[in-house]
Amino acid sequence: MSIDRTLAKLSRLPGTDKPAEETTSLAKKADKPLLIIGQLILTMNVKSILTVSVFTLIATQPLSIPAAQIGRRFLSERKVVPDPVTGVPLTFLTSTPAGDRKIYPTHPQWTADGKWVIFRSNRVPGQAMAVNEETGDIVQVTETGYQGALCVGQKSMRLFFTRPENHADASGKQAARSKRTRVPLQVVAVDLARVFADSAARRMQPAAAYEKVFGAIPLEIGGGGELAIDATEKVAYFRMQREAAGKLLPAGTKIEGNFGPRNMGAGPSGVAQMNLETGEVTPVVAVPFQVGHIQSNRWMSSEVVFCWETGGKAPQRTWTVRADGTGLRPLFPESPFDWVTHEAVIGRDEVALAIMGHRNPDVDDAWGPSGSRVHPTGLGVVNLRTRQMIIAGQTKSGSGFWHVHGSPDGRWAVGDDFARNVWLIDRRTNEMILLTTGHKVTAADHVHPTFHPDGTRIQIQSAMLSKDNRSMNICIVPVPKAWLERKLPEERL
Repeated sequence: MSIDRTLAKLSRLPGTDKPAEETTSLAKKADKPLLIIGQLILTMNVKSILTVSVFTLIATQPLSIPAAQIGRRFLSERKVVPDPVTGVPLTFLTSTPAGDRKIYPTHPQWTADGKWVIFRSNRVPGQAMAVNEETGDIVQVTETGYQGALCVGQKSMRLFFTRPENHADASGKQAARSKRTRVPLQVVAVDLARVFADSAARRMQPAAAYEKVFGAIPLEIGGGGELAIDATEKVAYFRMQREAAGKLLPAGTKIEGNFGPRNMGAGPSGVAQMNLETGEVTPVVAVPFQVGHIQSNRWMSSEVVFCWETGGKAPQRTWTVRADGTGLRPLFPESPFDWVTHEAVIGRDEVALAIMGHRNPDVDDAWGPSGSRVHPTGLGVVNLRTRQMIIAGQTKSGSGFWHVHGSPDGRWAVGDDFARNVWLIDRRTNEMILLTTGHKVTAADHVHPTFHPDGTRIQIQSAMLSKDNRSMNICIVPVPKAWLERKLPEERL
């Protein structure tokens, strides 16, 4: 077998990230063929190429873990890159163009032990991945696909999600057909601790050995897109379908139509729940508008936050309710000139939200006379108990804050803007600094900054490293050491 043909064959195997022509070029430059084991490339004597080629073909694939199986491992891509403007060290946990996306800021990002970040990726299309923040090891953590939100347990090392009930048909193919025909969605959890341990030991079992199916959401009740897990991890919340919600609304309730130019927002819909101990499905609340961004308070059981989803400004964006259906109210009562968006529960008693200031004062279109800096705008924090709202800060120019978050201890707030800058606010002093920039407005998605529970670092998704200016990677941004260590005058006493 020729060197070129051997290398071409090797480079097509899973686990080899270099194309055939690039690998062949390396061999010719070294004047020796290459032994490729995973992503380790070694030069070797020409005479031994035929002897080792079979071994090489085997070694490129992790032993006992087939190519698309749960537990499959990928070599570390971890690298630290200083921000070219601020100098802050950015830790890229992934750094190749594999279609990575982080979980939305409304939901936890890290596993309960604080060591792994769960994310979406096209490394194995339709499956979820985990990356170890310290080692950079990447592990596939689902095998049967998922639909909608990924919910990382904070009491236990589990990943919750929904998937079509017919996730594999008789021939073993994934149920792409479910996109054409609605089927009930199962609520499932994967035992991440066992997956990580067995993957490291190369002793993976079939996917079902790591999964627990709690039940299926009846089609007449709901399904699709929205999922949140209660702080107890005994209840799952999801969006209620139009027909079911309509039956629960009092007679004579005005049903809202679409709002704004994106033709979204029409009701009715609502929030329902599944008891994960019994599988029982019951309604939480029905409302006359389209529900979105369902999230739980992961520090306090039975508290839910959601929004009126219009794809932009809503007449009343943010809402909260108790799991028994009581206490339904606007979270932050809005005026017609307030453009509120991207709310996220950031602590036991607080929700961060953005009051947008991205439009000129004289604009009055299908969104109304909203979103200008004629009125107060910025990164707002609402107290769920007192109902008081403060504005933690606002950029002096540009779009203003867009996606926002904060540390659970109440010390920090973070937000991005249209330019994909990330700003950090010390809530004790109201000081604000540019933390990182250069993440490219052409990126396939927004930056979505989200704090680690310990308040020392922030996860973003970034196109900084991408050659096509779109592909994104998972990136960790630290709170500067000087800011973490500084104390207020009264704290020095």
